[in-house]
Amino acid sequence: MSTDYCPGPGGFAASPVSRRSFLAHAGGGCGMLALSALLNRDGLLAASAALNANANPFAPKPPHFPAKAQRVIFLFMSGGPSHVDLLDPKPELIRLAGQPIPESFGTFKTRRAVAKNKLLAPLREFRPRGQSGIEISDFLPHIASCADDLCVIRSCRADSVTHPESVYQMNTGSILMGRPSLGAWATYGLGSENQNMPAFVVMPDPAGWVKGGAPAWSNGYMPAAFQGTILRGGESPILNLNTPKGVSAQQQRATVDFINQLNRGQLAPGDEDSELGARIAAYELAFRMQSHAPEVVDVSKETTATRILYGLDEPRTAEFGLRCLLARRMVERGVRFVQLYCGDTNGWDGHSDMEGNHSKLCGASDLPVAGLLKDLKSRGLLDSTLVIWGGEFGRMPMSEGSNGRDHNPHGFSMWLAGGGVKGGQAIGTTDAVGLRAEGEVAHVHDIHATILHLLGLDHTRLTYRHNGRNERLTDVAGNVITKAIA
Repeated sequence: MSTDYCPGPGGFAASPVSRRSFLAHAGGGCGMLALSALLNRDGLLAASAALNANANPFAPKPPHFPAKAQRVIFLFMSGGPSHVDLLDPKPELIRLAGQPIPESFGTFKTRRAVAKNKLLAPLREFRPRGQSGIEISDFLPHIASCADDLCVIRSCRADSVTHPESVYQMNTGSILMGRPSLGAWATYGLGSENQNMPAFVVMPDPAGWVKGGAPAWSNGYMPAAFQGTILRGGESPILNLNTPKGVSAQQQRATVDFINQLNRGQLAPGDEDSELGARIAAYELAFRMQSHAPEVVDVSKETTATRILYGLDEPRTAEFGLRCLLARRMVERGVRFVQLYCGDTNGWDGHSDMEGNHSKLCGASDLPVAGLLKDLKSRGLLDSTLVIWGGEFGRMPMSEGSNGRDHNPHGFSMWLAGGGVKGGQAIGTTDAVGLRAEGEVAHVHDIHATILHLLGLDHTRLTYRHNGRNERLTDVAGNVITKAIA
């Protein structure tokens, strides 16, 4: 016999429960416990856990399998750098320069659209670099000195010819805004190693934001805590972070505690209000950052040799060099994902005067990027830090006007280094003039799947429940580029 709840005047009543009934119910409960454990193992309970506003969204989480990379630095060349002038040597383009594109390349629509445009030869000579012999342009002599650490992917492909849509796709996997960015997915899946700094930091070019703007580093449909935090150089790297004059640390702590107490009073147990939960987490993180962020961005104690390595002593490299140095300092302190944008609102978008455009931007970024790779390597950080270099698309092999190149999402180049990447190799090919990816084509979804794999995350298992669907960064596509992995 047992006492079960029975609705009615008495509330409880004695009702018989047989041994068989008890064991059946108990067995079902054990089955649900087992199912819960299996779902948790497969990451299918992660969305509910992340939405719990009382939980720390940045608490470290285990990867799906042993990770080769612990953190990421994404060097985003905003505007579309020209692969045929930088990373993809095309002798046939030199031979055919000044002629219309042969009919054997592209569709009729493509040929008709460019019928008046002649093929434009690469602007710099390509040379074999390092022991691996990867051919890299003279536009990038300093990055070329790190050739044996680079995995150049020459067969990248995207889906849009316009900047905002392509920026969104390279950052979020979709040409439409409103989806979580790569940095948001990484921090959602792994959390952060440093609870006193943001897990995902973005450093835009101070001369102008990337086309498409903030949705490129958005949290999308995830809780607001996963959006990228903007960081700038100088005395106030994060706006409105400094404690007001005349307010002590104790007063600031009391204010934050009081505000959070009021906010938590609006949360029911298990409340999944992501905006309010993110606000609570933001207040806490901002208070901790007031003590820790100034030290992270203070480069005054860096050696003269380090400052020269990043180009801080040269006017044209000093700005981007400082941001590259800050990126190293942040990953050194456990920040999970750092993204730097090189190029203002137009950036590498060389519709005219490719020579002037790429000379300026290569001159500003080549030395600092190489300095970052060498500095990470000398400190033993490169093996655990994945460095990504690339833009939203490449450029056409035909001229636009007399000396420019138009957008080309059909075939372009990126490179990876460190973080479990097999360096000293080039993967994939474009056709003879660099118009379209042909061999070992790497769609943006494949690139994202590879990045997540290096972080120990299976892109098919890293999902987030949204509108009744298990969403993922790679949608329903994506294959890991296994040749890129050491």
